[in-house]
Amino acid sequence: MSFGYQVLGFGSGKALGPYIEATGPDGAAGTIDGDYRYHIFTTTKTGSNGFSVSNAGKAAGSNTVEYVIVAGGGAGGKGRAGGGGAGGMRTATGLSITKQDYTITIGAGGAGATATDANGANGSASTGVGIATVGGGGGISIGHNTVDGADGGSGGGSLAEGSGGAGTSGEGNAGGTGHSGGAYGAGAGGGKGGTGSNGSASAGGAGGTGLNSSITGSAVGYAGGGGGGVYTSGTAGAATHGGGAGSKTGAASNATANTGGGGGGGGYMPSTTAQNGGNGGTGVMIIRYKFQN
Repeated sequence: MSFGYQVLGFGSGKALGPYIEATGPDGAAGTIDGDYRYHIFTTTKTGSNGFSVSNAGKAAGSNTVEYVIVAGGGAGGKGRAGGGGAGGMRTATGLSITKQDYTITIGAGGAGATATDANGANGSASTGVGIATVGGGGGISIGHNTVDGADGGSGGGSLAEGSGGAGTSGEGNAGGTGHSGGAYGAGAGGGKGGTGSNGSASAGGAGGTGLNSSITGSAVGYAGGGGGGVYTSGTAGAATHGGGAGSKTGAASNATANTGGGGGGGGYMPSTTAQNGGNGGTGVMIIRYKFQN
């Protein structure tokens, strides 16, 4: 007598192989890099439109993934203002997965301040495959009662009266503090790789450095803090790794989309009204695994 056992095919008639089999956003096959495949999520995808694993693989082939996940960055304040902190960033290899549909949530960047009595908004969290990150903290505006930069994945920058916001352990760093004289440089937002610089009498603080990742095969920068704003006689704070530069005469730079960078702090020129903070960058998640040998 013969027994027709189905070998892990779940009714499909197909025996599952030793490597992970999965699809990415909206069922896309993903991008091949040698023996590896990766999926980039730039917007939220739910259920089978997310990271959909049809075969969790085996130790003899592959049964873990590596990932980069970045939350949305915080925004800059208005008017000689603090830069936004970068969204929290986590990276790892060797993460075990199971056969299921994983929803991937991509955090939005905070909105830059458009009034001096409102600070830059915090970014939103990104989550996926059991990993969560914290949105970046917003930067302080020139006329707001709150004096400290907001806490977040990385903290937002402050003016001279306060302190930079705190970062989250393992995800980012604190923001910088402003200066009380000269061109009144504001503190910068923190980044994954370093704290936001303090402002000085002549310049806004430089945004905290982010981190380069080569998970897609080439180095890309993520999670840089936003530069601090400054009075018109000074030098605006620079930024890297997706963060937005500060300003001295008007609106600050927005962070780069899907880097989780912090937005720049606005400048200050009495005759100029467009001194808005820069928007924080949206987050991203990238998942990579071996699919053949």
